[in-house]
Amino acid sequence: MAEQESDRIAPIIDFERELAGLFDLKGKVVYMPGGYGGIGEAVAWALCMHGAKVVFSGRHGDRAEALAEALARKGHDADGFACDVTEVEQIRASVDRIVRDHGGIDILINCTGLQIEQPILDVTEEAFDAVYKVNLRASMFLAQAVARHLVAANKPGKIVHYLSVRSQLGLRGRGYSAYCSTKGGQVMMVKQHALELAPHGINVNAVAPTFVYTEQIRHVVENPEFRKYLYERIPLGRIADPKDCVGPTLFFVSPASDFVTGQVMYVDGGITASQ
Repeated sequence: MAEQESDRIAPIIDFERELAGLFDLKGKVVYMPGGYGGIGEAVAWALCMHGAKVVFSGRHGDRAEALAEALARKGHDADGFACDVTEVEQIRASVDRIVRDHGGIDILINCTGLQIEQPILDVTEEAFDAVYKVNLRASMFLAQAVARHLVAANKPGKIVHYLSVRSQLGLRGRGYSAYCSTKGGQVMMVKQHALELAPHGINVNAVAPTFVYTEQIRHVVENPEFRKYLYERIPLGRIADPKDCVGPTLFFVSPASDFVTGQVMYVDGGITASQ
């Protein structure tokens, strides 16, 4: 008697096997321009602990090299060199260098960013252009350079940009015109790149933190009046710690996010939900 459709037993899914590698980054090469800051350093350690090779670049080549050496002393695979992301040719050369020296690039985590605070009545062309070149223009051409490599190599990949809650929210009483407009532009760039690169198996997403307690903003956060203002606005009652950014970034660069693209994850203690 022929087997009926209803008699067939559904295949048993091997969840133990399928879930075991959701956050496995073994053999992956990660490029982190600007990744030697407080947030980038925390993320880099986590990436290495999950098996990735991490390469840093930025204007301060000595800082990129120092972080790579610190990771290497702990047995991790890392590299660092100087690159000015305001120069498109240097961006392209940096990607070529990594492909040559490390066999390719699988993941881009763009940590570059610049803020020059000026009230709207005082914004200068020079300052606005400087912020634009780092925050939006460099993001475009970093993504392009890595995407070109991935498409040419016919392999999937992950692109993650670091944004800010200022991509969605302005900041009352502060001169954030250049920063907010360029970060907002990055949101739409992420969505558009996600659509264009989806047919090639390349996921494009973003992590957008609120203030993160690093050396860069210590002088701001240690102002009692401003700290009180921040804490009262953030539902969870504190600003972010660098390690708060690690989980979202690992998710976006790992197989766990293979069906997620064009998204911005706000790591903000609930502030964007409260406006």
